[in-house]
Amino acid sequence: MATLRFVRSVLTSFQKESGLEPRLFGQNLRVTAAEPGRVDFELDIQKEHTNRLDIIHGGTIASMVDLGGSLAVASRGLYATGVSTDLNVTYLSSGGKVGDVLKAVVTCDKFGKTLAYTSIQFTNSKGEIAARGSHTKYIALAWKHPENIVDQLSPRK
Repeated sequence: MATLRFVRSVLTSFQKESGLEPRLFGQNLRVTAAEPGRVDFELDIQKEHTNRLDIIHGGTIASMVDLGGSLAVASRGLYATGVSTDLNVTYLSSGGKVGDVLKAVVTCDKFGKTLAYTSIQFTNSKGEIAARGSHTKYIALAWKHPENIVDQLSPRK
């Protein structure tokens, strides 16, 4: 429960402090589950998320890869989630149309002192894999943030 609460607090910070997330996602994106190294979230697809074919825009999904990677890093206890060094998206089928829910599962595959590697999979309302992605984050400076709870969520052996 501590992980879910912490990840949601990081998402709230993105919604309050960022220029992109509150405008693109608003209250339509929510974290549904979290444990150290894994976050589940979903987006209620609205008109502003779509392209001229009336399906979710690839740029919306790419932004979800970016945000999802940050949330996966947060699930390991970093409040400041670093900056992107690499982001990749592969689109496999339609993510959906207005009124559909696009679900995402993101994992933090490796969590080091300098870099964090994440991967994500998106499932459309039909249960099909719509897209998958990866996101690498430079986190060396993020370790200094006073709101980190790494010791609680990612104890070092």
